[in-house]
Amino acid sequence: MDQVEGAAAYLRALARARAATADGRWGDAAALWEEVVAANPVEGRGWAHLADVCYHAQDYRRAIAAAGRALDLGAGLPPFCAFPFDAAYRIACCHALLGEREAALRWLATAFDRGYRDLARARTDPDLAALRDDLRYRDIVGIVDTTGMSRDEGWRADVALLVREVKRLGYAPFRVVPEAEFDAAVRALHDAIPRFSDARIVAELMTLLRLAGDGHTRLERGFDVVPAMRQTLPLQFYLFAEGLFVVAADPAYEDLLGAQVLRFGDRPVDELCRALDPLVSRDNEQWPNQVIPYRLRELPLLHALDLVPQPGRVDLTVHDRDGRERAATVATDERHPDIWYDYPCPVGWRFFPETLAAPVPAYLRNMAANYWFEHLPGERAIYCQFNRVRDDPAEPLADFTARLLARAEGDGVDRLVLDLRWNNGGNTFLELPLLHGLIGSNRLNRRGALFVVVGRRTFSAAQNLASLLDRHTAAIFVGEPTGSSPNFIGETIIVELPYSKLRASISDLSWQSSWPMDYRTWLAPDLYAPPTFAAYRENRDPALEAALACRERLPGW
Repeated sequence: MDQVEGAAAYLRALARARAATADGRWGDAAALWEEVVAANPVEGRGWAHLADVCYHAQDYRRAIAAAGRALDLGAGLPPFCAFPFDAAYRIACCHALLGEREAALRWLATAFDRGYRDLARARTDPDLAALRDDLRYRDIVGIVDTTGMSRDEGWRADVALLVREVKRLGYAPFRVVPEAEFDAAVRALHDAIPRFSDARIVAELMTLLRLAGDGHTRLERGFDVVPAMRQTLPLQFYLFAEGLFVVAADPAYEDLLGAQVLRFGDRPVDELCRALDPLVSRDNEQWPNQVIPYRLRELPLLHALDLVPQPGRVDLTVHDRDGRERAATVATDERHPDIWYDYPCPVGWRFFPETLAAPVPAYLRNMAANYWFEHLPGERAIYCQFNRVRDDPAEPLADFTARLLARAEGDGVDRLVLDLRWNNGGNTFLELPLLHGLIGSNRLNRRGALFVVVGRRTFSAAQNLASLLDRHTAAIFVGEPTGSSPNFIGETIIVELPYSKLRASISDLSWQSSWPMDYRTWLAPDLYAPPTFAAYRENRDPALEAALACRERLPGW
């Protein structure tokens, strides 16, 4: 058989193998994948698929051999075949199903040593049921029974598992702070647990995770699983160039809308921000400007750090929208402990821009939608707000992208403004059709036709999109610096702590969406238009104004 015939035969076998796999015809699929790997034994993904279908066919010996070959070639398991530790985990499962305990434990340890992510699955997987009574298995998968533990023992168990997972999963977690310094901080926390309140321990865990040096290795939101942390202020703050302002509030505190907050008790806001800074994991120094206003709502946290005298109420000194400096006492409640994704604010609250005479600008008008766009006929532009890299069930992102690009390529449109200001991430792979469409558009991929608005909340998958657009298109960036770096360490691998039930995220990937030699701390805008309260109180959008002020002729670009 010559090369042309061989290639054709290989492609036919590959197509048939994929079809049999999709139909769940495991025996047929196994025979076809054998043809595929025989024709191309150097492609790890073929071996990964063979391992997977053999497993489903309950041919565990053949699955073990194929998974071992996939592992040697750096492949994982379908659908992405991306993580070799998945192949090692599958080998462990197959040995367990064959009753080979020692081999199963050895391969399970190998999978975890190579960064296996899913603790919850490994603890409950029926394939591993035969190992449940083995203390070595419980140690590998991090099962900790806190029943009967004292409060101090429980918190110490949380710390121990968290530290183990940071060291096991983290991508270079000690590149910023040496491991010895990290270990010293762990020992100090371990010893201090008896004298620390629960809220203070939460604060210390946040500080500990910040040492890993990336924005994704952190305590996740939802601190209210710890009873002492459930009370929060019914206010939403934002840091503008002029200071900290109340942008939304429960109706009981509507009089504080638009007020600048000067002090919490006798502490100036700047002092509180400095005190909270060590608790904020970050990729750069822009991200704390996004996170700290949310932390300032968490009065039990401030109280645990000795920043306010009481955990349930605080005396604020404000400069209100009428120009008066006055005091206001605000009590906490449990109704909205986490408002991170409550766009623009929790239901029932008042949003300051909606109380103003001028119309609410586009960037504040529909923040709850994953994505949307409108035509600005007077500007011959499309404004598209992209708030989350998640599929909307009513219109998946790929379908939305096709509709957006078709309209942007149509009559009456010379420019596209893509707004990523509120987008702190999601699934990077979902945004590829948008990226490819913009790269391939002769109309939009030119200087002066594509504008990207970025800001402090542009993070994670949204940062990847911004970095890729910066690298591959002629986009002009507008706004303020992004909350992450063009290249960054980030992924959200969740570890639930056994005693407190707090959820920690640990980063295990290095994203290189820009050039490898790109060491910028953030993606800076070409047109700098940071958010100011002066514009906000007039319902103006300086970033969109700056983008629309640019015409096709751009001297110097």
